[in-house]
Amino acid sequence: MSPQFLQRLAKFLEGLGLLIILVGLMMSVEMGMRDEGLSSMRAETYGLAAGGVLFAIGWLLERALGSRD
Repeated sequence: MSPQFLQRLAKFLEGLGLLIILVGLMMSVEMGMRDEGLSSMRAETYGLAAGGVLFAIGWLLERALGSRD
């Protein structure tokens, strides 16, 4: 695979991870407004976990390519 493709993949994974975190937090706030406390916390936890894993994979891939210092 070309380094340029891998670099774009890394950026895509980072962006997707941040987007998933944002969606999870928005769902959590919306559920919290409806007094669904445990469901709210579950959505936030899942969003943070899934988004964090994707972001970390992208970040590690980018570091392996040498584009992050």
